[in-house]
Amino acid sequence: MSNKPIEYKQCVNENKTLTRFYEAIPSVVQRLLGSCNTDDSFDHLDPNPIPFQESVVGIIQQVRRILFPGYFTQSRLDHVNLEYCLGQETTELFETLSKQIALSFQHHCLQYGQPCSQCIERSHETAFQFIQALPDLRAILATDTRAALGGDPAAKSFDEIIFSYPGLCAITVYRMAHQLYELGVPLLPRMMTEYAHSLTGIDIHPGAKIGESFFIDHGTGVVIGETTEIGNRIRIYQGVTLGALSIPRDEVDRFRNKKRHPTIEDEVIIYSNATILGAKAIIGARSIIGGNVWITESVPPDTKVLLKRPELVYIGNNTRFSAKKE
Repeated sequence: MSNKPIEYKQCVNENKTLTRFYEAIPSVVQRLLGSCNTDDSFDHLDPNPIPFQESVVGIIQQVRRILFPGYFTQSRLDHVNLEYCLGQETTELFETLSKQIALSFQHHCLQYGQPCSQCIERSHETAFQFIQALPDLRAILATDTRAALGGDPAAKSFDEIIFSYPGLCAITVYRMAHQLYELGVPLLPRMMTEYAHSLTGIDIHPGAKIGESFFIDHGTGVVIGETTEIGNRIRIYQGVTLGALSIPRDEVDRFRNKKRHPTIEDEVIIYSNATILGAKAIIGARSIIGGNVWITESVPPDTKVLLKRPELVYIGNNTRFSAKKE
């Protein structure tokens, strides 16, 4: 074993370098302070209330535990303790949700200079209305879960779908957010669906209207806009966009509360990377929309919309030939 003495010179030099960086940080802080409260900065430095992101995430996780008992808990549930656990979770949810709804109402009222609307009392009433809707949310999510198992041969069980399918995760958060959206809660529903978007790559606006037995296969890159209307037993694949046509900047406000997105009737299948845009795009029941198509007009019921098969050219071993079309 070596008895070579420890060299401290290098450590001292490293500490001096580190000190130099620390001493330079206050000047950066002063520049950051100077950029606050200007037209080019976005900050929340006034006493106006605002919902807390961490609390919103906690609400999502708690609602999932209630809607799918036993799946997202660390302790084991059975028929003996189920009533106690659901009662505890639901009571805690009411308290937490009431606080965040109140903050959302207060923030909205103060931001837009509205007269007092008794935000605290409204928040309690709204939170309770959401609690009352939980059995209905659970029932429609059961149809979504069954649709996933029935629509995907790779799915081996309901457990696999509930634990691991991003489509069901995004739909679950959308359905709870949509309920709050329908109850007139500002800001909070969008925070919820954008959190799901960050987890799954699936962007569903809480204002969209979606029927039962909705299945998103794979899901990455799916976009569903605010005024989209989707019927029952719909299946869509990754990369599908149900969006709005581009609007000139000076006309954006005029379109804020108008229908801008497609309507998808019952039992439609939309394959990957299809783009359907605008309120005029009404896809008739039982139609099939092929991959990579671009649609801005209505499609009659029982219609297949497919791209013409391209000619594939193969090059290799000093040969070149085209694939024969079927």
